[in-house]
Amino acid sequence: MNNKVGEYMGKVIAIANQKGGVGKTTTSVSLSAALAEKGKKVLLVDCDPQGNATSGFGINKQKLEHSIYNVIIGGWSLNDIIMPTDYKIDIVPSQIDLAGAEVELVEVSGREYRLKSAIDTIKNNYDYIIIDCPPSLSFLTLNSLVAADSVLIPLQCEFYALEGLTQLLNTIDMIKADLNVNLEIEGIVMTMYDSRTNLSEQVEAEVRNHIGDKVYKTTIPRNVRLSEAPSYGCPIFAYDPGSKGATAYMNLAQEVMNNG
Repeated sequence: MNNKVGEYMGKVIAIANQKGGVGKTTTSVSLSAALAEKGKKVLLVDCDPQGNATSGFGINKQKLEHSIYNVIIGGWSLNDIIMPTDYKIDIVPSQIDLAGAEVELVEVSGREYRLKSAIDTIKNNYDYIIIDCPPSLSFLTLNSLVAADSVLIPLQCEFYALEGLTQLLNTIDMIKADLNVNLEIEGIVMTMYDSRTNLSEQVEAEVRNHIGDKVYKTTIPRNVRLSEAPSYGCPIFAYDPGSKGATAYMNLAQEVMNNG
């Protein structure tokens, strides 16, 4: 890369879906790693108290002295928390302490802007800042959406997919009206796609019919290797770069880059 510090794109993308088990963290980890493989400078912010994105890059959550909790609650600088990984990206780690932030933020002035204020100070040091949101419409998700330029929504190919999506889109509209006028839908990616079933095809067709060109051409398949990679503490490109899952996320990263 020819970029110098302060000369990067500085695009902040929140990966969000209030429903669990849709491939949100897998998408956060794999998309971040894919963008880095394509030569982009990437920061992953783990904003989920479960810390699965953190452990997905081989970081021991139990041994962390500092995490995103110190930023959101303590007002620390992100520069004091950012950790390099062995996989070309930097990460702001998370741990279970973050779960307490929900209660602690209630009394904090300007609580919706805590993460945005921190990210704005380092935004132009990266091409992409990816935020892994918790699977709920919480203060942490709210902070993430206020800090973001856009939202990327993983959507599982299942019967109730559109029902949950409607709720999330309504939340995004409210945040755009009240807290972040520039927030946009980055795109919707269909996850856990199984080409052997009619259901996956039907759900994909229905989502594309309702949402149109905001749905990525790339679909993420059900892939055992994608499921196995986190247990080895590495992204799919280090675990099995030739897998269908790795290929799909490289294609998704290209689509994201094409969007600017």
